[in-house]
Amino acid sequence: MSQAPSPLGTPVLRHEGREKVTGTARYAAEHTPPGCLYGRPVPATIARGRVDAIRAQEALALPGVHAVLTHDNAPRLKELDDPVLAVLQNDRVPHRGWPVALVVADTPEGARAGAEALRITYETAGHDVLLSEDHPGLYTPETVNGGYPAVRERGAIEQAFATAPVQIDATYTIGALHNHPMEPHATTAQWDEGGHLTVYDSSQGSTKVRDSLATAFGIRPQQITAVSEHVGGGFGSKGTPRPQAVLAAMAARHTGRPVKIALPRRQMPAVTGHRAPTVQHVRLGADLDGTLTAVGHEIITHTSTVKEFVEQAAVPARIMYGSATSRTAHRVVALDVPSPSWMRAPGEAPGMYALESAMDELASALGMDPVELRIRNDPANEPDSGRAFSSRGLAACLEKGAARFGWYDRDPRPAIREEGPLLLGTGVAAATYPVYIAPSSASAHAAPDGSYRIRVNATDIGTGARTVLAQIAADALDAPLENVRIDIGSSDLPDAPLAGGSSGTASWGWSVHKACTLLRQQTGERTGPVPADGLTVTADTQQETAEESPYARHAFGAHFAEVAVHSRTGEVRLRRMLGVFAAGRILNSRTARSQFIGGMTMGVGMALTEASTMDPVFGDFTESDLASYHVPACADVPEIEAHWIDEEDPHLNPMGSKGIGEIGIVGAAAAVGNAVRHATGIRLRSLPLTPDTLLPYLL
Repeated sequence: MSQAPSPLGTPVLRHEGREKVTGTARYAAEHTPPGCLYGRPVPATIARGRVDAIRAQEALALPGVHAVLTHDNAPRLKELDDPVLAVLQNDRVPHRGWPVALVVADTPEGARAGAEALRITYETAGHDVLLSEDHPGLYTPETVNGGYPAVRERGAIEQAFATAPVQIDATYTIGALHNHPMEPHATTAQWDEGGHLTVYDSSQGSTKVRDSLATAFGIRPQQITAVSEHVGGGFGSKGTPRPQAVLAAMAARHTGRPVKIALPRRQMPAVTGHRAPTVQHVRLGADLDGTLTAVGHEIITHTSTVKEFVEQAAVPARIMYGSATSRTAHRVVALDVPSPSWMRAPGEAPGMYALESAMDELASALGMDPVELRIRNDPANEPDSGRAFSSRGLAACLEKGAARFGWYDRDPRPAIREEGPLLLGTGVAAATYPVYIAPSSASAHAAPDGSYRIRVNATDIGTGARTVLAQIAADALDAPLENVRIDIGSSDLPDAPLAGGSSGTASWGWSVHKACTLLRQQTGERTGPVPADGLTVTADTQQETAEESPYARHAFGAHFAEVAVHSRTGEVRLRRMLGVFAAGRILNSRTARSQFIGGMTMGVGMALTEASTMDPVFGDFTESDLASYHVPACADVPEIEAHWIDEEDPHLNPMGSKGIGEIGIVGAAAAVGNAVRHATGIRLRSLPLTPDTLLPYLL
């Protein structure tokens, strides 16, 4: 009997699509248990200091207000795995926006009125919120995000750079950025009489939410059920539990009733993380034929006084291009700012903007085509470790993209192509993102009627995880896709890692594949029918993922962009964009294309519209809503194409897949910036490229 065609790679429709378009998909704030109350966090209005007094009499006298929690009466938390969650535990104010109280009422409106009625006085202290290249508090951390060493050196870079015939020495800056998912961070929490806590949380991983809350409240993880069934975007900001989850659980315990908290949009920038600003110094030395002889990439960034978080922006330069010498380093300063956190390809997105902009400058200095320069420096082995790549499709992406885009038809001279007042230009940039895989567990159940039920605590943050996991299961079981049901999004399911770092499908899928393979073996070995109660197999990938790979494993890509710059207003409009990616086996062509295009759109926002400005006087971010923080709209993105190359890589996982959630954004901003330079002849090294920054150079 021949096997059915594999569903992997086919454009299967999203399993949850109908629920979402009909409104039956329920998000964290849409769970309203009987007797539910509503919480409103109250943010600090000073940049640093302590709470002197909170007078709650007027708030408590308002109709429907049940409680005001402060550091004086809030439940005491036990140990915390993240100091960002230590809310209402003392009178310290580490930054503006830190929660100093919570008002609980019958309605959201009542809670808001109660919050406005609080009378809070503070003792203020001096604050420092601005990152600068010469800040006296800068230090070199031991490691940066991802556990990478903060400093890596190879060879005598100073001598190599000084003697290089062609040199680029430039500094690139990117201000703070915010995730701003469409669904605000929200939690609905309820304790039952037996002491069991149930939380519906807008999170990228409910296993982590369960474990963090168990630690905070000093109870066993089995006493908590955390549910994140549908999530309206996260982009890293929901990768770790946020204060509203702790506040909701505290208020529910204090009042004895369910409590729901949905963070107001204006409060999110201070408590849900941000991409820290970076100042990046890049030095490239090359021979006259374009061969790199020196690569230097040194960054400075900020963290908060609450915890250390260091954007690993120099790490991509360690693996991207071959060079005889290299120095990559990070320095950081702790400021009185909200704690930065994960955001859309952390490290790679800002780091590759600087590196790929510098490569474009080097190509110009050499008089060489930017695509040719990148291919010429494409290494056979990972420069930092010396390991062979499991697969490296960068050159193929560049070549295929150049052909599809019509790259070689362009006039390489800058500021030549015009349409009336419009200056037209094209740009290219490369992309890379590492392969991350975490241990996961899953169960597979076969029923007598031929149906299968797969259980794994994965989280679908809008990427189509349910659909792809069903395809993986059907392939491993050699069963029709319609016979497979997927249960995800609850910590009562087999433990699984969060959706982040482009690791979700690879991690969850491996455990699903293993469980289904074992189940298929068991059913195949049976001589009789499946028993009435079915057969269940549980598997985990702890052993497989603990084994260190001898290969360097990364996804790669190439971005091509065409822009029009209005010479009289400085306005930049994207005309078209094309990306080609090498990300192993593509498991669902429909959802993959959606993710690639989404990432590229985020890169356009990073290049042209998105910015969070720190107010030095008040110590907070001025763009705190979607009216002032400009994410790209449909009118900003007229034509985007996403393609990929067929890449077979047996050194990844049973599916042969790499993560695709973030490779689409890496390099996209640099491609747009390089296109603006080609259009105008002007090289600006700070993002975003807004009309006010460009116009002075065009007049």
